[in-house]
Amino acid sequence: MRTFLGLFAAAIGLSLGPFQSVGGQTPAARVVIDADRVLNGRGQVLRDTRIVIENGKIAQLDPKAAGVTYDLRGYTVLPGWIDTHVHIGSHFGRDGRYATDREPPAESSLGAAENAWRTLLGGFTTVQSVGEASDKLLRDAIVTGLPGPRILTSLEPIFGKGDSTGTPDELRAMVRQRVLDGADVIKIFASKSMRVGAGPTLTEGQLKVLCDEAKAHGLRTLVHAYRASIRDAASAGCTQVEHATYAAAADVQMVAARGAYFSPQVGLVIQNYLENKSRYLGIGNYTEEGFAIMARDLPEDYKICRIALATPGLKIVFSTDATAGAHGRNAEEFFGRVQECGQTPMAALVSANSLAAESMGMGDKIGSIAPGFEADIIALDGDPITDLTAVRRVVFVMKGGVVYKWNGRPTAARE
Repeated sequence: MRTFLGLFAAAIGLSLGPFQSVGGQTPAARVVIDADRVLNGRGQVLRDTRIVIENGKIAQLDPKAAGVTYDLRGYTVLPGWIDTHVHIGSHFGRDGRYATDREPPAESSLGAAENAWRTLLGGFTTVQSVGEASDKLLRDAIVTGLPGPRILTSLEPIFGKGDSTGTPDELRAMVRQRVLDGADVIKIFASKSMRVGAGPTLTEGQLKVLCDEAKAHGLRTLVHAYRASIRDAASAGCTQVEHATYAAAADVQMVAARGAYFSPQVGLVIQNYLENKSRYLGIGNYTEEGFAIMARDLPEDYKICRIALATPGLKIVFSTDATAGAHGRNAEEFFGRVQECGQTPMAALVSANSLAAESMGMGDKIGSIAPGFEADIIALDGDPITDLTAVRRVVFVMKGGVVYKWNGRPTAARE
């Protein structure tokens, strides 16, 4: 694996460093992690235990397990994080500008692979990428050995036209095509971008057709929605509502009442756009006016997040909408959730663990440190409950029992 990663890193100009990859592509038959502080992903703190991993899955938690492989005492151990909304293929090209479909396919693939690697090293072992057909290639390559987070993808999203056109049969055909193409989830745009006014593009009736059809095929739906479109998405029975800026408290209450998952983005996406304005400006709807709107309305993002936290029963999951420039920095979203919205650090972390897993229909497989779960485990230098900056100090990353990062102290086996 080191040889492969060396070639991969050279191709994309990425320095892995001396400790970035210490595992192989096949999980060891048995691994034992010694830890004195474990966040189990469900809101509990476990003390002084050992995590026994067999063939890539957590077999048991046993404080007396023999044959320690990794001594993570002094760090905080927790499940690998889950980001339910990224754009893993979005990257900057050779010229440093936001890459578009004019870029050669080979360069696009390398850009996406680099994003996946950075995301994994940042502690995110599963992501949901919603917006590109090319995500399928990367998803499948990671399954067969390319380093990166586990990827679920919507492939191409479904766009509304904003004029109430689109017959039920046409809408159902869109969903069926994505099912045939191998999508894991259906992404729907119910609103325009906030850069161009955030107006509605689909009616509640159209959303119901789309979400019902997806449900008939066993797929979830993730809806990009602003203003009252979030109410329409919830009423239509869609699974998850994204963004929700400019919505009213009553609209958010409808999302809670219908049991849909809710995810505002407050800590990374807009900040990343503003930091990288020169690299986006002039491409598509990345205009001076659009950037002015994003800067002006960032407080509106914070407002809807605070409304969400004040809404009883609302299931708020972690997502970043990470695009070019943001991959690998997904954990910055935690700061927005805690500092701007008032979420507790523990709740924010759970939203990126067991709750995120539940929202993706994988609550029995990932997002928790418990017997039977995938061995997706990370370690932080520090305690994020008392010092949130610890989320920026990921020292250990294991996915499916394979270690991809360990840059802490040397490991010595002990009983």
